[in-house]
Amino acid sequence: MSTDTNAGDGRMEKINVRVPESLSARIDEEWERRGYTSKSEAIRDALRDWVTPPQELSDETLDALSDSRREDRQGETVSVDEARERLGLDD
Repeated sequence: MSTDTNAGDGRMEKINVRVPESLSARIDEEWERRGYTSKSEAIRDALRDWVTPPQELSDETLDALSDSRREDRQGETVSVDEARERLGLDD
C-alpha cells in the first residue's frame, strides 16, 4: 500500500485488489456510463456505500407505505394524470 494526497479528499491510501476479469469488464462498462470521472472514483463510491449502513425508515413512513400498498391493491389510487386533472394542475 502507498499513500498520496488528493486535493479536497485529504490523505488517500492506495490498495491493490484482484477481481475476476468478468467483473473488471463490467466495471469498465459502467463507471463512465454512470458519470464518474474515473474507475477509482466509482469504486470509492461503491466502497462508501458498503461501509455506510442504509438509512432506516421511521415507523410513520413504514406505516404510510403499508397504507399506500393496501390502497393500490384495492384500486383506491389514481394515476398522476388523473390527480393533476382533478386538482386542476398544469404541467
